[in-house]
Amino acid sequence: MTANGPRSTVHGYLLPVLHAHLPFVRHPEHPEFLEEDWLFEAITETYIPLLSMMDRLQSEGVRFRMTMTLTPTLCEMLADPLLQGRYVRRLARLMDLADRERGRMVGTPFAAAVEVHRTMVTNAHEWFERRCGRRLLPAFKALQDGGSLEIVTCGATHAFMPHVGNPAAANAQIAVAVANYRKHFGRAPRGIWLGECAYAPGIDALLKKHGIGFFFVDSHGLLNGSHVPKSGVFAPVKTPAGVHAFARDLESSKQVWSAKEGYPGDGVYREFYRDIGYDAPMEHIKPYLHADGIRRNIGFKYFRVTGSVQLHEKQPYDPAAAREKAMQHANHFAWCREKQAEWLASKFGRPAAIVSPYDAELFGHWWFEGPVFLETLFRRMASLPDIALLTPSEWLTITPGAQTLEPSTSSWGDKGYGEVWLNPGNDWIYRHQHRAEDRMVQLARRFAAEDGPSPSEQGESRRLTRRAMNQAARELLLAQASDWAFLMTVGTAVPYAHRRFKEHITRFNALADAVEGGSVNEAALHEIEQRDTIFQEIDYRVYA
Repeated sequence: MTANGPRSTVHGYLLPVLHAHLPFVRHPEHPEFLEEDWLFEAITETYIPLLSMMDRLQSEGVRFRMTMTLTPTLCEMLADPLLQGRYVRRLARLMDLADRERGRMVGTPFAAAVEVHRTMVTNAHEWFERRCGRRLLPAFKALQDGGSLEIVTCGATHAFMPHVGNPAAANAQIAVAVANYRKHFGRAPRGIWLGECAYAPGIDALLKKHGIGFFFVDSHGLLNGSHVPKSGVFAPVKTPAGVHAFARDLESSKQVWSAKEGYPGDGVYREFYRDIGYDAPMEHIKPYLHADGIRRNIGFKYFRVTGSVQLHEKQPYDPAAAREKAMQHANHFAWCREKQAEWLASKFGRPAAIVSPYDAELFGHWWFEGPVFLETLFRRMASLPDIALLTPSEWLTITPGAQTLEPSTSSWGDKGYGEVWLNPGNDWIYRHQHRAEDRMVQLARRFAAEDGPSPSEQGESRRLTRRAMNQAARELLLAQASDWAFLMTVGTAVPYAHRRFKEHITRFNALADAVEGGSVNEAALHEIEQRDTIFQEIDYRVYA
């Protein structure tokens, strides 16, 4: 073992996994767009704080390990020049607002809260503009190349894989994801987070085909598998296709994730749902809203959770007290994992793998103090003798051999079997999705046989057809995103989810009609290409 490698004398290993994902939202046809704020908020409040935290640990020589999904849709947005420019403008407005808030809140109980938000946006500007040149992905890649971070991929557009009806369309979700990962990170991915943690028998063979070595399932996916897992959820199993499945540990997840029992619900932490976008006087906040003037979250929040009280009864936020509490909770979490590993080792006679997956946006965006919690946890665990941090690839390297079994069909989310993504509120989308999948595969097989190996070897008509087919593939992939069905179920941005799904299916069908009829209109095609720019490296023949 190297000095910086996994320790071999511990009772167990903690494998923290952060799933960073956002649907592809890009609207060049509008000067500003509400749903693009999802990305800008996540960059400011989660991605840059996590990068800053990991960079600090690495520069100080603190050994840590973390696994993180950066989904293909998120990678494509982070690398997009249009969105990068819009984010810079967003940051400039936030920094101006922070300076104005300093003056407005001086001498009030909210002055300290203003300062932490001012520091947040200043740090975001320093990282995004100066340190990264607007390109965050190379910073994540550097952490992976340094051995501290393992980046895994996801299906191309975070599709709910058991609901993809055509096997060739399911293959395309994985093939496009692997190609996109190579483009951004310079090598093939070793692991994958299946969208919504959704697995069904047979998906493992698809992963194996594309060189994927491991994936994650929720705990019941393993416990209800074809055999009883000898180590419960505390060791990965090998599927019939030879891919390893790591299962979520409920105890460590609940301590952080549970709305009632988890750490983020502590009354001292920042309250997410009270924002100056609604609290500040209209004449003060209007320059920082969108042009429509409608009040919305800005990201500056000056109250604490307080307790089970109404929003207007929330008390002022004390950043120093919240930071201290986050450090206490991190030390408590480390102690709990140490005792858990000790108990598991006594039962199994060998080190256990404690897999703790969370949505990345929990840390910073929803739970403002989350990055402090993680940094304190990693510093504490670097000094503990009986438990260590690990990545899935490292586990598979130091722990050869695994029980073979077939995980059961499962997902995470309410009830754990995909009902969030298939119910009377969203089931109508799948007949359109499945017809489009079948049509795409038929067209790809038909035209791939006539297609030359490169555009330069084709006539103009053939090049135009290839462009149309590639764009049809993009539209199908975007329609398959699990986000639309999810939003329809939870009641958030439902009209937008309906609109996005219908637009992508409509564009797909229009392109397919044009290809079949030999009547591709280059101007119309160009307009669609400028809107849905994702996966410029795509080759429609992946469907053939």
